[in-house]
Amino acid sequence: MTLDESILKEFVQESKSLISESLAILEEVESDPSQVKKLEVYGNSVDRIMGGAKNLALMAEASHPIHFIGDYCALCKAVGYKSSQIVGNPDFLMICVALLLDATETLSEMVDKLVSNTQLEATTLSKTFLDRLQWVSNQFGKDIRETVGAKASGEKSFGQSEIDELLKKLGI
Repeated sequence: MTLDESILKEFVQESKSLISESLAILEEVESDPSQVKKLEVYGNSVDRIMGGAKNLALMAEASHPIHFIGDYCALCKAVGYKSSQIVGNPDFLMICVALLLDATETLSEMVDKLVSNTQLEATTLSKTFLDRLQWVSNQFGKDIRETVGAKASGEKSFGQSEIDELLKKLGI
């Protein structure tokens, strides 16, 4: 299966717009931590990118970086949603926001590389970033919900084990 270049370019264009919005949200929360709930909007934006990537991945060969980008977005989304619930711990909130800023800038670079000759570099993450992501992920308590809103009964939870599984896929 081959991914159509025009569809990929459209995905990149839409993703870049969502990434710009996401960075603006993160910068707003960074300058005013009382806006922590806006991290849910961040999570929704990244979720839209993830959905597009996962849909495109259905048309791509298994080695295409679009698969990696979909998994990477799932992690960013989970950290964003969980971070939106941080209360009374401004230091941890700022650590999470800084991580998400780095993660979103990295996502932007990955998306850019999808339409360049450096596609394979779209799946490269630094060990330092992965270590920080693992540390932040381990700080969230079990009582922190992983999605926006209350979980419906019977709904599958995206919990720590799913985050750990995605981290393994990304190389941790």
